[in-house]
Amino acid sequence: MTWAWTLLAGAAFLFAAVHGRGAAAAAALTEGARSAVELALGMLGTVMFWSGLMEVMDRAGVSDALGKLLRPALERLFPSCREDGELRRDLSCNVTANMLGLGNAATPAGIRAAVRLRRHAGGDTASDELCRLAVLNTASVQLLPVTAAALRAGLGAENPFDILPGVWVTSLVSVSVGLLAERLLEGRRG
Repeated sequence: MTWAWTLLAGAAFLFAAVHGRGAAAAAALTEGARSAVELALGMLGTVMFWSGLMEVMDRAGVSDALGKLLRPALERLFPSCREDGELRRDLSCNVTANMLGLGNAATPAGIRAAVRLRRHAGGDTASDELCRLAVLNTASVQLLPVTAAALRAGLGAENPFDILPGVWVTSLVSVSVGLLAERLLEGRRG
């Protein structure tokens, strides 16, 4: 991937130089880097707050309560978690963080769940449950897209959460299509 970005950047600067726009390209590069840093710093507080809240919820036992609430759905999607309480807990933390639009907070629990699913499956290929976890993480249902709202707020959106209806519909459709595709391809090994 590094070579692709290097090739694209090199081609852009070569094109700018040939057309006498080297100074404009350099200015755009500098402005883009400055804007990226400002945006990242602006989002940092929001992401830290929600990630911290997820940690507090976990320590206060809210994650366990959510695990009980999500248990029927999780056991249907991931039969291995019926006997493995740690797996169920990691899956519920992962799903909850994804529902809040906190992919970065969902990652540690998702990795722990993937490792446990891998142990349950054994072998060298991804199990159907592990593929299902990847689908759910890629196309998660978002009830409250906090990271997207923080990004929109950082870019000056007047109402960062006015995207909710669109997010709800698209996330439900993407999860449904993803799970359907996973079910149709279940058990096939390339």
